[in-house]
Amino acid sequence: MSELEYHGTRSSTNMSYLRTFAPWIAYAVIPSAHWQWAALIAFGISAVTIAQQTRAGLRVEAMIIDIGSALFFAALTVLAFADPNTALHPYTPAISSGVLAIIAGVSLAVRMPFTLGIAKQTTPRDLWEHPVFIRTGYIITSVWTASFAVGGIALAVLAHSSSTLRSGAQVAAFVIPMVFTIRYVAYIQGRAQAPGQPLS
Repeated sequence: MSELEYHGTRSSTNMSYLRTFAPWIAYAVIPSAHWQWAALIAFGISAVTIAQQTRAGLRVEAMIIDIGSALFFAALTVLAFADPNTALHPYTPAISSGVLAIIAGVSLAVRMPFTLGIAKQTTPRDLWEHPVFIRTGYIITSVWTASFAVGGIALAVLAHSSSTLRSGAQVAAFVIPMVFTIRYVAYIQGRAQAPGQPLS
């Protein structure tokens, strides 16, 4: 395997992130009028994903977002069914983004950037300890964390605005770091391919 495979191929990277954030995407696309069921479905997706990954032998570091998602949506499901008209309902998109920012930020703080766990699923084991692989994980995770934090603030401000604005903010919080991830990984792979370009 060559150094071109830092953080996996583009297609495998996209699929890994889509699988990781599938519960949040499902929750976001289901109309807010049915938020109880959206939370329950998101929790179900999280639980199934964790079960599949556990059977596949993945370590906890590869499931940081998945475990955090399951815990969050379990709590949200209880709240949604217990008090469907809670005053927190308009703020659940902001809370969701804030929770993701906290999970991602904690993964950085404990030196287990969540994107490294995702990347290891599609990257040869002999590259896992390479400084460039590790640094790339920290940089990408930092961008995701910042995007979720900014998204949470924006969604809190827009809590009582039109659904179009809220949806736009939710989409941006995911699309911006995803585009960055794809382009930054492509940049790293390009440097690995270019002759005479040091990676460390």
